[in-house]
Amino acid sequence: MLTSGIMEERNQTSSFEFLLWGLSDQPEQQHMLFLVFLWMYLVTVAGNLLIILAIATDTRLHMPMYFFLASLSCADILFVSTTVPKALMNIQTQSKSISYAGCLSQLYFFLTFGDMDIFLLATMAYDRYVAICHPLHYTMIMSPRRCTILITVCWTLTNIVAMVQTLLTHRLSFCSNRIIPDFYCDVEPLIRLSCSDTKINDLAVLLLGGAASLGPFTFILISYIRIVTAILRLPSAQGRRKAFSTCGSHLVVVALFFGTVIRAYIFPSTSPSSNSVEKNTAAAVMYTVVTPLLNPFIYSLRNKDMKGALGRLLRGQVPFLRGQ
Repeated sequence: MLTSGIMEERNQTSSFEFLLWGLSDQPEQQHMLFLVFLWMYLVTVAGNLLIILAIATDTRLHMPMYFFLASLSCADILFVSTTVPKALMNIQTQSKSISYAGCLSQLYFFLTFGDMDIFLLATMAYDRYVAICHPLHYTMIMSPRRCTILITVCWTLTNIVAMVQTLLTHRLSFCSNRIIPDFYCDVEPLIRLSCSDTKINDLAVLLLGGAASLGPFTFILISYIRIVTAILRLPSAQGRRKAFSTCGSHLVVVALFFGTVIRAYIFPSTSPSSNSVEKNTAAAVMYTVVTPLLNPFIYSLRNKDMKGALGRLLRGQVPFLRGQ
């Protein structure tokens, strides 16, 4: 009887559907939101694909810094593709529903690629630290083998964190309330909707979420403290400017990414009013959509080598496109 009851409860949960609040509850805004987010999605994918192609086809960019940048662009494409297409589909069909299985799948990939961005930014900070603080040993330290190992470790850790969080969410039971106050499935809203014991889930969010975000963020801060200290010791002003310029793009991306994450997750609006939900949704949009959109522009506009590679790519002046 107990086993039968558990199986019945599991079957009911599996056939359950959640309702996503969406980007706005104003009907007159839906058409404009669809066009804006479709444009942002297409530009994000196209911009990051151009970054990847430029790095892959230009031998002058076959360096660790650009290898990590290409990995970040790949993660950004996958990250934005996890949430935006479903949001666009819901707007187009005027439906807010997402299946239980679809919600958990979206949760897993959202956590994987979101955490991957964080780990890659920490890896890029390490690369800049080695380049500026240990320039004579840079080639030896940042060897192709070590770069591959670093990327593999990033993907492995993010997949483990996402899998654990998703499996712990799968064990929860959900009752009558099924409205997720966002346009995608995330851990904390699902925990708040659950009518079962969530102590283990809360602990996992605190420990795993903290380790996956605060750990890399602390590492980035320490790396840049040491980088700035090393730069300030340089004897020439030109050398200091050049050293700062190599870190400028990465620092802007780090500030944009963590600034939006802090607003979305650490200081959300706690009021249950629709105005607060819209503010939290706007913060989530900045983190999940706007940041991946801006990253290619930040790196291409602030990096002379990247601008040159993109120009050659768009003009077809690379062997890959000339068929040579």
